[in-house]
Amino acid sequence: MKFFLISDNIDTQMGLRLSGIDGVVAHDEQQIKNALENALKDSEIGIILITEKLSALAADFIYEIKMNHSVPLIVEIPDRHGAGRTKDAITSYIKNAIGLKL
Repeated sequence: MKFFLISDNIDTQMGLRLSGIDGVVAHDEQQIKNALENALKDSEIGIILITEKLSALAADFIYEIKMNHSVPLIVEIPDRHGAGRTKDAITSYIKNAIGLKL
């Protein structure tokens, strides 16, 4: 199985390319969707790494992939500027997952 990266900046792409991970740089929702569709066609790709910023841009499309495909696994990674999460991101994720509304 191979990794594949979808990044919003060249620095992340080049850094992971040095470790042997192929990828593309995308800046809008259509480019993200095209990259994801191409990655889904490659049966060797087992994990797709996507930066948090891009994941937020195409959240609905990524959700559909996660619900309808067991492979590849889609993993959000922080970009070079760090994580874009709030301090209580994990807590709010768990609350949403179990259906708590506060």
